[in-house]
Amino acid sequence: MNPNQPQAINETRLRVRYAETDQMGVVYHCNHFVWFEVGRVELLRQLGFSYRDMESKDGRFIAVAEAKCRYRAPARYDDEVLVRTQLLNVRDSVVHFGYELRRVEDGTLLAEGETTHIVTDAEMKIAVLPEKYLTVFRAAVGKQNGEPLERTSHQR
Repeated sequence: MNPNQPQAINETRLRVRYAETDQMGVVYHCNHFVWFEVGRVELLRQLGFSYRDMESKDGRFIAVAEAKCRYRAPARYDDEVLVRTQLLNVRDSVVHFGYELRRVEDGTLLAEGETTHIVTDAEMKIAVLPEKYLTVFRAAVGKQNGEPLERTSHQR
């Protein structure tokens, strides 16, 4: 892998708050999607820009079109969770992310998921990502001009 190539994977740690659990002491299922968002925002920051700037300066939004989560094991109050976010694919008006949630203490896979986002303008009409984002996203997923480049896998 090219050391100058932006990394398409981000790892963020968070600790389960009491408010995120249900009566059984397990993290309520919708919180996994909130954690996916935390990872996604941090991945964008790692790639060199903020989602806030994408909205305010460039008038582009990445609206969730599809979200899925496969729950593997329960997370509980005060667990430290690793949110591993990966940019899977990008097209002119579509961005696809993958996620893995793991308990830091023992590495247990808690959940895995994916989100697909449609790029829109402020009126929620489909729009093309500005070239500055497309270039970085494509480099991060190993694509040039929308075509895959040869590379070795870096997934666990």
